[in-house]
Amino acid sequence: MKREDALQILCEFVQSDALRKHALGVEACMAFYARKLGADEEVWRVTALLHDFDWEIHPTLEEHPMKGEPILKERGVSEEVRRAILSHAEYSGVRRETALEKALFACDELSGFLTALSYVRPTRSIFEVEVSSVKKKMKDKAFARNLNRDDIRNGAAEFGAPLDEHIQNCIDAMRESADELGLRGSFEG
Repeated sequence: MKREDALQILCEFVQSDALRKHALGVEACMAFYARKLGADEEVWRVTALLHDFDWEIHPTLEEHPMKGEPILKERGVSEEVRRAILSHAEYSGVRRETALEKALFACDELSGFLTALSYVRPTRSIFEVEVSSVKKKMKDKAFARNLNRDDIRNGAAEFGAPLDEHIQNCIDAMRESADELGLRGSFEG
């Protein structure tokens, strides 16, 4: 499956602009790691774009992403991608084994956290987000309370990336896609 095919599926099932941008944010981080590891960037991008494609039709932990998996199978999405998507949900019972699976879990919550933090910066820009500000906000339980800090920490550890380095890598990746993600804000630098 090509990125364009995955994007078409994402847009078919996801109406929320925020959820679409979340998928694009995770994609930016995943593409960074695919290049860094010499992995198949197209597969990593497709995985990221589709990881939450069914959230609007299956918005419960009992259903997402398990009920979305057959839809992806029917659409010709590879078993490798479908398994990675299943494994990103702690409650799915699918253990993360491959670098693709571990990267998806590591990038998912962090991408959302970086987006949320960008929105509260004076310029509403990812270019004002620094590792130190991320770590400080992670301690603030009231900030982005729906994002699981343990998943961010555990995801980096499971992926084998020091937390500070992982945060910086994802910031850099999202900066490269800032316009597409709507995260350039009014930053002038």
